[in-house]
Amino acid sequence: MRKNYKEIGDDWQLAEVLHSPEEVVRRCAFKGVNMTAEVEKTMEHRYVDCIFLGCTLPRGFAKQIKDSLIFPKMGEMFDVFRSTLYTADTLYEGYELGRPKSYEQCLDARVYRHYLAAGKQATNIKETLARSLHDHSISTALHEMLGHYDKKRIVGVMGGHGLKRTENQYEQVARISKRLTELGSIMISGGGPGAMEATHLGAWMAGRTKEELTDALNIMREAPCFQDETWLDTALLVMKKYPQEYGFVSIGIPTWLYGHEPSTPLATHIAKYFDNSIREDGILTLAYGGIIFTPGSAGTLQEIFQEAVQDHYLSFGYASPMCFMGRDFWTKDVPVYPFIQGMMERGRYKNLLLTLSDEQEDIVQTLMDFRALEQNNEK
Repeated sequence: MRKNYKEIGDDWQLAEVLHSPEEVVRRCAFKGVNMTAEVEKTMEHRYVDCIFLGCTLPRGFAKQIKDSLIFPKMGEMFDVFRSTLYTADTLYEGYELGRPKSYEQCLDARVYRHYLAAGKQATNIKETLARSLHDHSISTALHEMLGHYDKKRIVGVMGGHGLKRTENQYEQVARISKRLTELGSIMISGGGPGAMEATHLGAWMAGRTKEELTDALNIMREAPCFQDETWLDTALLVMKKYPQEYGFVSIGIPTWLYGHEPSTPLATHIAKYFDNSIREDGILTLAYGGIIFTPGSAGTLQEIFQEAVQDHYLSFGYASPMCFMGRDFWTKDVPVYPFIQGMMERGRYKNLLLTLSDEQEDIVQTLMDFRALEQNNEK
């Protein structure tokens, strides 16, 4: 098997390549770098089986390449060939606390306006290609980041975007996420409001006291819904008061398809997509360490059955825990849990690892027991 391409995405990595004594540069993927800053060094090399994605190239560079691909810069509103995930700083750059309307000048808002103007289902081939290449870059950056972690530590949370910050369940999710993060989990969610935001609030506050989390919750309760004008302000105030000092990370995976729902800034890393199907499948696929399903509507139900299929067929070699939080909701309001249990009893579903509880510690313990068992199996 041929070795993978070495990715070159910043000035330091580029300088390392250009100042190498090797005459021939092979199997490198250059992403958005300026190769005209050191023209002489750039032209000293020949480039074989390389990929150039949105790079600035010197005149006559085509003579230096063989069996390589050059992709021009594309997209005026967004970086097609991103080499890193988004953060709150990049998506919300230019936002001013106390001036909610300043959001309209941020990258997130500008891209969303462009997305709507071009059409959610765009027909312009340049636009659709640019979106696809952007989402490919995001997936690459996401997998590169997660490659530094044990995949069975990745835990997902699925649930409704309409969950208010003032509701008890919001606090429950935040406290579970805080505890799991402190125990070494990497929390992921759809990166939006509601239960998703609670996931990242908990992860953000990991390492801090229960009283500090309570204070953060009280700050955010001043704007219970994402439609509230100060929804973003209150989250940013929590981040300012309690800066991330302990090295904990969490990953939000939102989409511009639902761009009317702002992405939570509390996720330390944000993998924002255009294509919602890639995003949804990605969350379920990445949550090797299990998924917590909190009460939600149609989208959450879809995710439950998608996850059940993956686990039934052991698509990734094993089944991960499916933890349902909210006994009355999942057995009475939306009786998915007894339905899946019945399907398992009749042999229609196999391999599923189901848990149903209202207790935070039950869910945490289930996920920790699974991790310990898998670690022992790998020895």
